[in-house]
Amino acid sequence: MDNLDIPQTSASPAIFADGTAGTVTMKGDSYPENSFELFQPLIDWVTAFLKAGQRPLKLELELLYLNTSSIRALMDILDLMEDAHRKGLQVAARWAYEAANERVGQLAEEFKEDCTFPFDIVPKA
Repeated sequence: MDNLDIPQTSASPAIFADGTAGTVTMKGDSYPENSFELFQPLIDWVTAFLKAGQRPLKLELELLYLNTSSIRALMDILDLMEDAHRKGLQVAARWAYEAANERVGQLAEEFKEDCTFPFDIVPKA
């Protein structure tokens, strides 16, 4: 499976999906003008990776700020992972955030509430 590499901008996170390692990494702020344009290639990549069903998938997040449309896109990705988990595939998420930024930790907790797969929230000192 090919990798997906979307460079970070002032309004969008760096996104890297590694088909060999089975990881998706997102870092930075997310308030793009058109979130569908930004996230649809990632949603398509995750869908294809999970459909192949041969390897575990891990989502690594270091997101600082998300606008409403970015939240919706992330929810769609987590829903895909939840469906895969229910089918017996190995999926996991890890959200690292600056401990001083409690708002991000709370947002991560809200996302975690809807997931039954392993979802770690890690405050960084």
